[in-house]
Amino acid sequence: MNRNEIELSNPDLGALREVPFMGVIYVVAEASKLGFTNGHPDWCNLGQGQPEVGEMAGAPPRIHSVEIAPEDHAYGPLGGTNEMREAVANHYNRLFRNRKLKYTSANVCVAQGGRLALTRVMAALGSVNVGYQLPDYTAYEDMFNLHMTRLNPIPVRTREQDGFSLTPERFESEVVEKGLSAFVISNPCNPTGNVIAGGALRQMIEIARRRAVTLVLDEFYSHFIYTKDGKAGDGPVSGAPFVENPERDPILLIDGLTKSFRYPGWRIGWVMGPSAMMESLSRTASSIDGGPSRIAQRAALEALQPARADQETTALREVFVKKRNLLVERLTKMGVAFAAEPTGTFYGWACLKNLHEPFDDAMTFFRRALDHKVMTVPGEFFDVNPGKRRRGESPYKQWMRFSFGPPMDNLKMGLDRLEKMLK
Repeated sequence: MNRNEIELSNPDLGALREVPFMGVIYVVAEASKLGFTNGHPDWCNLGQGQPEVGEMAGAPPRIHSVEIAPEDHAYGPLGGTNEMREAVANHYNRLFRNRKLKYTSANVCVAQGGRLALTRVMAALGSVNVGYQLPDYTAYEDMFNLHMTRLNPIPVRTREQDGFSLTPERFESEVVEKGLSAFVISNPCNPTGNVIAGGALRQMIEIARRRAVTLVLDEFYSHFIYTKDGKAGDGPVSGAPFVENPERDPILLIDGLTKSFRYPGWRIGWVMGPSAMMESLSRTASSIDGGPSRIAQRAALEALQPARADQETTALREVFVKKRNLLVERLTKMGVAFAAEPTGTFYGWACLKNLHEPFDDAMTFFRRALDHKVMTVPGEFFDVNPGKRRRGESPYKQWMRFSFGPPMDNLKMGLDRLEKMLK
């Protein structure tokens, strides 16, 4: 069964539309039928989209409590509390803005998680052509679907010979030839693990500025950075250093505490950009969500304290690069091929074409791995296709996303089981 054939179990929806499972959610639903539950010691979730959330070597102790102020019992501002927005602005200025022009609290809009931040952005875009790369984050598809009467999503399929990375030259040519007014892209990229950084990222932002393209950079994996030779990166990657004027450049940066700070359950995300755009995003919240939790924001203030934040994210790279190297080494020995080894995120995007039948097909590999209590995500889930306008088979039927988000011992157990399965 391929993705287009997946149906909801309850056909009697009345006036409700069929809402497809996102890739990871579908994987979890199928695994649950076989006994999977979160935290089950005998399951290996190499498909998971969250990092390990427990105590970690070199990281500060986990935050387990927050003192609630009296005002936290009331509704908060749609775009976040002044304290929280100022903390985020200071966080970016400290890490990225070695420039005269700094971000201020007016350049920040806080949302209850990254998906909600993206949802607000999609709701605020006008009637324009919006570009997006392939493959990319599965949730973009249904976000686009909700606004198809207004938005015209146009895919840009990245090439295997480029390691599935979008080049600045390709970005500009697509903007010009297809009349794009906006472009949405995850960087670092989920699922490929690619990172557009340095001069290439600077070029893309310069192109967006010159062409007046609203560039939406989904930077939720900003601190998961590694070198090509398998060492921890020096620091995070963001478009923020290359923004000349935070009030004028049409660049939206989206991040939060979910991935890089390992607090996915807090549901804290934010968008950075010109204050007029932040005001527009806040207004969309009045009908979509009503604004973020004051309590979660108060807890986030502690997580963003400079010394704690730096200790957490530095430890993150040191721990995760070891898991990255293990995943690449073990899968390569099994015959799984990488177009490019990951330099970001906690995912490996790899091809099964060299494996013997039936394991050279991603959906079959996924099903057989579930029998061994290992979860993976077939590549075709990342073939974002709003409205199902593109027909035919996905070119990613032999590609798979493998996560090294779980703790090391669980990752090793999962790789051992995959090796046994293939033998």
